[in-house]
Amino acid sequence: MPHPIVNIDSVAPEELPEPYTPTGPAAALYAPKVARIGPLIGASALGCNLVELAPGKRAFPFHNHRANEEMFIILEGCGEIRIGEETFAIKVHDIISCPAGGPKTAHQIVNTSEATLRYIALSTRHATDIVEYPDSGRFRVIHAPTSHPSPDDQPMDIWGVRDDDADYWDAG
Repeated sequence: MPHPIVNIDSVAPEELPEPYTPTGPAAALYAPKVARIGPLIGASALGCNLVELAPGKRAFPFHNHRANEEMFIILEGCGEIRIGEETFAIKVHDIISCPAGGPKTAHQIVNTSEATLRYIALSTRHATDIVEYPDSGRFRVIHAPTSHPSPDDQPMDIWGVRDDDADYWDAG
């Protein structure tokens, strides 16, 4: 079992691994560096990451989770968070709640300052989640068993585009 304590000064955020590394035009907007702390301390039902954002960068596309809840604690720097149709200034010691829900809970952190923005990202880790991206109309269905998956309970990661005109019987 991992040691249950880690000091955030001892972890080094790194660029996202393939296939999550932003490429093409996205590379100009997104450049999060992330240290996955949860696995280091043995957390399985809670996610915990240290995130660093360079000036002018966004962490991830504007999105909402239908099952998982997220919370952010600003450690250093300042910026903005877009939640639903509103944008809020954020600064050191702010704690931000992003509950599970629809597009009104969609969120995105942006470093609008001239210095690095560092924050802790906490989340529930439900095995199955639907992530929606309101700006693009895309969605993602993720199933990632968190512990002891059986052979028939394998991970899934499916991307799609919302089609409100689709009929149940179109599935064939």
